[in-house]
Amino acid sequence: MTLTDVERVEGDIGRFRVTLRRRPRYVDAERCIACGECARVCPREVADEFNGGVTTRKAVHIRYPQAVPLKYQIDPDACLKLKEGTCGACEKACPAGAVRFDDREQSLSVEVGSIILAPGFRPFDPQGIRTWGYGIFPNVITSLEFERYLSTSGPTQGRLIRPSDGRPVRKIAFLQCVGSRDENKCGHAYCSAVCCMSALKEAMLAKEAGPDVDVAVFFVDMRTPGKDFERYYEKARQMGVRFNRCRVHSLEPVGDCQRLYFRYVTNEGKQAKETFDLVVLSVGMETSPHTRNLAQVAGVTLNGDGFLETSSFQPVVTSRPGIYSCGAYTGPKDIPTSVVEASAAAAAAAGHLAEVRNSLTRSVDFPQERPVAHEEARVGIFVCHCGSNIAGVIDVEQLAAYAANLPHVAHVERNLFACSQDSQEQMRRRIQELGLNRIVVAACTPRSHEPLFRETLKSAGLNEYLFEMANIRNQASWVHAHNPRAATDKAKDLVRMAVAKVALAEPLPPVRVNVNPTVLIIGGGVAGMTAALGMADQGYPVHLVEKSSQLGGNARHLYQTWKGEPVPAFVESLVDRVKAHPYISVYLKSQVVKAEGYLGNFRSTIRKGASTLILDHGVAIVAVGATAYKPQEYGYVESQRVLTALEFDKLHAVGDERVVKSNSFVFIQCVGSREPERPYCSRVCCTHSIQAAIELKEEDPSREITILYRDIRTYGLREKLYKKAREMGVVFINYELHHKPVVRLGPNELYVQVTDHVLHMPVSIRADVVILATAIVPHPDIKELAQVYRIPTNEDGFFQEAHAKLRPVDFAGEGLFLAGLAHYPKPLDETIAQAQAAVARATGVLSIRRKDLDAVKAYVVEEKCDGCALCLDVCPFGAIDWDPREKGKDAPKLVRVNPVLCKGCGSCQSTCPKDGVRVAGFTYQQLLAQVRACLA
Repeated sequence: MTLTDVERVEGDIGRFRVTLRRRPRYVDAERCIACGECARVCPREVADEFNGGVTTRKAVHIRYPQAVPLKYQIDPDACLKLKEGTCGACEKACPAGAVRFDDREQSLSVEVGSIILAPGFRPFDPQGIRTWGYGIFPNVITSLEFERYLSTSGPTQGRLIRPSDGRPVRKIAFLQCVGSRDENKCGHAYCSAVCCMSALKEAMLAKEAGPDVDVAVFFVDMRTPGKDFERYYEKARQMGVRFNRCRVHSLEPVGDCQRLYFRYVTNEGKQAKETFDLVVLSVGMETSPHTRNLAQVAGVTLNGDGFLETSSFQPVVTSRPGIYSCGAYTGPKDIPTSVVEASAAAAAAAGHLAEVRNSLTRSVDFPQERPVAHEEARVGIFVCHCGSNIAGVIDVEQLAAYAANLPHVAHVERNLFACSQDSQEQMRRRIQELGLNRIVVAACTPRSHEPLFRETLKSAGLNEYLFEMANIRNQASWVHAHNPRAATDKAKDLVRMAVAKVALAEPLPPVRVNVNPTVLIIGGGVAGMTAALGMADQGYPVHLVEKSSQLGGNARHLYQTWKGEPVPAFVESLVDRVKAHPYISVYLKSQVVKAEGYLGNFRSTIRKGASTLILDHGVAIVAVGATAYKPQEYGYVESQRVLTALEFDKLHAVGDERVVKSNSFVFIQCVGSREPERPYCSRVCCTHSIQAAIELKEEDPSREITILYRDIRTYGLREKLYKKAREMGVVFINYELHHKPVVRLGPNELYVQVTDHVLHMPVSIRADVVILATAIVPHPDIKELAQVYRIPTNEDGFFQEAHAKLRPVDFAGEGLFLAGLAHYPKPLDETIAQAQAAVARATGVLSIRRKDLDAVKAYVVEEKCDGCALCLDVCPFGAIDWDPREKGKDAPKLVRVNPVLCKGCGSCQSTCPKDGVRVAGFTYQQLLAQVRACLA
């Protein structure tokens, strides 16, 4: 329901009535075919908001490329017909009769059991603030506008040019924290969490677009605490991006305002003046009046910054039962965290609806499959423009004309967006009307849309595997963006190869598996217990395996969250609920030593002491946690006054005299993190140290507390703690990796020497206690479990998810999920959200008792197999075994393939010397046809 607002929320959990107001589109979405004839004849042009006002759009327009639905709409504030009663050209030009000037506002009512609020954020608007020059100087733009400049479908087709005169950009400056961490100019004390990474990405893209372009980033703290983010930061340095730790006071024009200059302090502490062609403002996030009003309508509580108030222990639960939230509505966050929270909200929203699950579900009914195995190939080719993503480089008209003359091709047509709903419907009709029995879509990567196109084939009565994608976007228009002729020629090659392969495609039968509705959870920390309760509350039996003698994990070492909520009481509550739950079986002092099986039907062997136990389960959630780095540096081994952060917390809690009687404390950050052997940020250390410093100051304001840091990473709403610590007198001194602090041991005291980044000279600090913020390192069990379940780890030794943004809690192997510190260092609230996300993903598997798998599997050609068993040795998934069937006395022993375990990787086919095993959809005949078509 687009163009729709929530007006009223009545009722309570399980029985909400929501009143909606749908604004008029003035275009009938059912009739509109997105042909663009209306926009072509529309005389009214206005600034295009999507391109930051750099380009114009018509009063009748598609909001942005790939909008869902991909339908036109009329802007009532710009349309001459609606405002003045004149024109109406679009109505006359529309071939589908879709324009509806009589469209009116509608009021709708829906009844639901749960509500999820996910209205997102709006970017901060720096207009009118003279300091930054936005709206004053034409060559000052926001980071989102620059994103459009970098896009091949943007206003400059990806060319780096100055907005003022169209001349090439030679020098770019990124100014960080515009609209964030600044109460004076914008009233936003919080950090927007994503701007540093966004600037890094855009800076690197600018260097790729023009290797000679000089790019400089001006920042206060570089906040890259996410998984692999620190490597990304270092990669930007290696590409030549310059970083200056300072805040720019104001911009000034040079001559005719085509260039801009500003003064700043260099990393060496010297005054500098520099001139730039383009200044990019890294704007932060904020809530809009619309989202604030939504909170009022829904009856949920906002915090002082306008974001939803939630608890660290229930990160997606709002103040009103039955209403949940996710994404930037609860605070600034990036895409991976938002996606995790979305699944977590889905799990929370579904939890109390478990009893009525599937009561309103309707299955998709596909028509009976047309038998085409013995028909001559009639190939239909659909060429996607992808807006200008493809058509802006490749001559799609020429490509379509060329494809029409290829062997077996019966039909070719072009689509603005082949993945859009109307294009899918058009494709379905063409298949049925023209009797097409093989389909090629020349578009983007199969990873994005292959499942969508397969479903379209099924809806047209074709087997979904009679399909091939030619990736003319990633492999042609993107990599040859500056050579349209070469890109077009390569696109022809790719389409020709796809046609040759698909012409030999055969229908593949479905592979279905029964699902055992039982869950195995490995790890009894907060992540594991949260996941166990989430699954058990929905009625699924859970086996919870914990290696130690008690539940609780690393959370037993914590005392409070960053919001000040007590952790011990929460952990004890979780433990009590887990032990009391009738659907949860707990196995302490136990570990998984062996596993076999596949999605829906796993069998894991658990060892406890000398005895073993076999558990059958449909899915598994791995949440084995992590551990703390034990330092050898900074005098930790020699002095009892040098403590790790966790040790300090415990001594502080029990009133140890080392804390009570001390007056001078020095915290050293990044101990074991962001080092060559551990090039990642441990994410929680800055917040943890600042909390401890605040507590020490609250107990005795006269205490001298110093925090030595490389970058303070109190991302998001945690920034308030950093501000509070500074106001209380905590001293922060920055150090660089090549000038790390040195701890000297005295008879009764310690001395910490550090090079001050402002004074640029060594400073010696007397300390009673030194606290080391040590790294979070992978748990030793991770390596063992990686071998047991054949799941990958990354370079740092943490588990590797299937996709950082699309599948952040899934493993590449189906039916296996992860959560918590085993994935990457994270605070308690993010750990809980990820555990709930794993519940949502696992529930998606278990709620369907029979699951269809991809049919691209290996199979044995019995008349050619001689039982050499080479395929058994190379199969990475253990999917091939000996065939138990009895053969003739002299017949060779054959192998068999378990289609559920098989991933269709092709290792067996490429190893077999006799063509005794093949991969359906990728036979030698098909691959050879592709190669010949390529060489042709």
